Amino acid sequence: MSTAPWTAARVTTGRHETAYLSAGPTDGTPIVLVHVCPELSSSWRHQIPHLADQGFRVIAPDLRGYGGSSTYDTHAAYAQEAVVADMLELADALNLERAVWVGHDWGCATVWSIARHHPERVLAIANFCVPYLTLEVGWPGLLPYIDRDLYPEAEYPAGQWEYQRYYEEHFAEATAAFDEDPRAVCNLLFRKGNPDGRGQVAATAMTRKSGGWFGGGPIPDLPRDADVISEADLDRYAEALARNSFFGPDSYYMNHERNAAYAARAPDACLRMPVLFVHAAYDYTCETIDSALAEPMRAHCEHLTEETIPSGHWIAQEQPDAVNDVLDRWLQTVL
Repeated sequence: MSTAPWTAARVTTGRHETAYLSAGPTDGTPIVLVHVCPELSSSWRHQIPHLADQGFRVIAPDLRGYGGSSTYDTHAAYAQEAVVADMLELADALNLERAVWVGHDWGCATVWSIARHHPERVLAIANFCVPYLTLEVGWPGLLPYIDRDLYPEAEYPAGQWEYQRYYEEHFAEATAAFDEDPRAVCNLLFRKGNPDGRGQVAATAMTRKSGGWFGGGPIPDLPRDADVISEADLDRYAEALARNSFFGPDSYYMNHERNAAYAARAPDACLRMPVLFVHAAYDYTCETIDSALAEPMRAHCEHLTEETIPSGHWIAQEQPDAVNDVLDRWLQTVL
């Protein structure tokens, strides 16, 4: 059982304020944990004390639009170039010249972008669920790798990513539906993976066909999945989203063109630092087992390690012990 405590703090610059959690010795090797929509820094609650016990200086920020960090009222404010700048300002304020960066989902997009644009700030990177050269480069990184046997283009033009097209076409309606009851949304989203879903059309592919996330009806009322999230964690997520709105989290999906342009300005797509990528076997939106989604990563990472965990999308919360074990083994080899 990990017992290392963590503390909450914030860094304020002239352009942004980042709230973050920290733990571990200040002279330890820095490791920065970057979360995903619609989570918080506390989504890494199982990893923060564990890594601190191993002697790492652990930093887990709230991304812009989340928790105690700054929020903005334009979509462009949530482009990856701005999020990367936040993370580098945080690192500068904490005197982290280089760090191990760890991401999940949109956190992966940010970590991949840091590694590509600012490799001098990176010791190594570990990402979960979203491979390199996909989400962070916009639609050009997603559409070519859709499994068209499962998602015929005539029926699912954006494949499992149809929900992101729905945001682009009906942003106000999508955000309003989530803002109506953030707690119910989080209760619905945070569910463990189901091995029986392999080879089936992902629910996210149905968003446009169904006329919205909930088919125009109420949010389904399901029991909380205690294998992924506790009542206290659910309350914490819901309170933050009720305060800040889903505008910021949803706006991350409104920047495909900006993110593609930002990625194109990087001089080189090859990553030469140690890279760990962890597949979630039962994640059917970020499906990397049967599709070609991970192939660009394999072609552009010189020192790539791949692991697979039997989990759904919320891998660090559903399978914390397996995640910690994978990180431990990899960190021992690269550091």
